[in-house]
Amino acid sequence: MFDWNDLRHFLAVAREGSTLAAGRTLRVSQTTVARRIAALEASIGCQLFEKRQAGYVLTPAGEDLLETAATVEAGAIAFAEAAGGQARDVSGAVKITTEEIFAIGVLANLLPELRQLHPDIRIELDTSQKVRDLGAGEADISLRSTSKPQLEQSGLVGRRLAVDDWALYCSRDYAARNGVPASIAELRDHPIIGGGGGNLEIQYQAWLKVLGLDDRVAMRHATSGGLLTGVRSGFGIAVLPCVVADGDPDLIQCFPPRPGHGRVLWLYTHERVRHTPRVRTVIDFLYDRISAHIRRLEAKKAA
Repeated sequence: MFDWNDLRHFLAVAREGSTLAAGRTLRVSQTTVARRIAALEASIGCQLFEKRQAGYVLTPAGEDLLETAATVEAGAIAFAEAAGGQARDVSGAVKITTEEIFAIGVLANLLPELRQLHPDIRIELDTSQKVRDLGAGEADISLRSTSKPQLEQSGLVGRRLAVDDWALYCSRDYAARNGVPASIAELRDHPIIGGGGGNLEIQYQAWLKVLGLDDRVAMRHATSGGLLTGVRSGFGIAVLPCVVADGDPDLIQCFPPRPGHGRVLWLYTHERVRHTPRVRTVIDFLYDRISAHIRRLEAKKAA
């Protein structure tokens, strides 16, 4: 089988009339061109040129193959241009899966800017409590909190954002009416907003039970976003992620986060799509903006 690259040398000699001129066009030596032509003729088993004093002249076989070679060249150029277009094409759908509370409290503030920068990208936001399989194509990007990195799953690529602290919060309006509890004992005099759905609800309920507060739940929400809504409404106190609540000027942290929980907020994607322009654009944008948000919160705490 001949080397496809030899066709370039064949076409250059046919068009320029000599190996010297073809070498200048291709930016290679005359010797390289002659060697390539000889290799092509040997691989296809026929002579393509006659070497004359005036230069290289196509043989009848060369004349017959010239048009076909030009067609192959045109196809190769079209392929390269199409591939380059794909590599530059920042458009299409990108599916992001996350907890509802992160969608409301983090992504909702960032996606308008993403839209302004890249109007041809369409975001599909999945706030299902079920963890989606990125390897199976159920989502392109995942913003998730986990106590165990999921990088051991085949093909997953992750970017660590921050420790995912959660704490009890109330609204400023609620605090003005009812005060801020100073101890766990005082919490029994305040309505607790429970629920959150899925694994969050299981852990939250168990924690409330350990604190002896499970009987103080006055309202239960089915989703994590419901917890945030309940606190913002001034109904009562609930556990919320600090990355969301500390950035909300209307919320007050009642107690510091529970230490030693080991949960970390990650951005995940999969090896099969990590270099797709639209996915790479979105995950780079999210990592940059969420990291900046976290740095602002940390600076605010240190001040």
